[in-house]
Amino acid sequence: MIRRALVCTAASAALVVSPALASAARADDPSARELADQAKDNLLDARSVHLKLTDRSASTRTSGTQPASMDLTLDRHGDCVGSMRMGADGGSVEIVKQGDEVWMKPDTAFWKAQVPGGQGDAVAELFKDRYIHGSTRDALLKGMADTCDLTAFQKEIDSDSSDGGALTKGAQTTVDGTKVVPLKGTEDGKRAVLYVTSDTPHRLVRATQKGGGTDVTLDFSGYGEPVPSKTPSAKDSVDVGKLQDELGSV
Repeated sequence: MIRRALVCTAASAALVVSPALASAARADDPSARELADQAKDNLLDARSVHLKLTDRSASTRTSGTQPASMDLTLDRHGDCVGSMRMGADGGSVEIVKQGDEVWMKPDTAFWKAQVPGGQGDAVAELFKDRYIHGSTRDALLKGMADTCDLTAFQKEIDSDSSDGGALTKGAQTTVDGTKVVPLKGTEDGKRAVLYVTSDTPHRLVRATQKGGGTDVTLDFSGYGEPVPSKTPSAKDSVDVGKLQDELGSV
């Protein structure tokens, strides 16, 4: 369940961005097309990026296993650091990955949502305030490793063939103090807006998708900035084998 939630988060993030970017090549407004094309190219060329996901969709608010928010810095090497919060009080989990090593630190609410019966409380108490540590070869941690893969995210965007229709250029505005131009379009009845920096290099700062029960916002920053390399200490970590033993007794 943990792995599925993490993988779906990365996939859904790409699905919000890619249709609108794909539509740029078919936009009637040359200015909108140029901005969107350059934003897409810069996102695909990025060696690292800071991604923030906020999902206020109706289905997410009622699901304790669907990510409602994510704050993640990731790169093409598969390294990352960040956190994720589930909907419907499904708790949160901190994430660190360097090389083939992975650390995750869920809170009590996360454990209770993920582990059946009253065992969640016991697991939460056993691993309280400590990271579960293992490698990308561990099945329990593989989904987290997949989420940290910026290259896979970029491939999802680059390979999307959906036709999002034409984009229209809105009036210049700001997002978190950055001057941007909104590029507006629709996809399957949902309103999509790409906020692209007014100044060069033209980069995607925010993407939103709303309508039909969907309400998703993706923020992008830190293009090319390195992923923090600090990892949890040994005293703050527990080998994933101990978690596997505990879950095996459920």
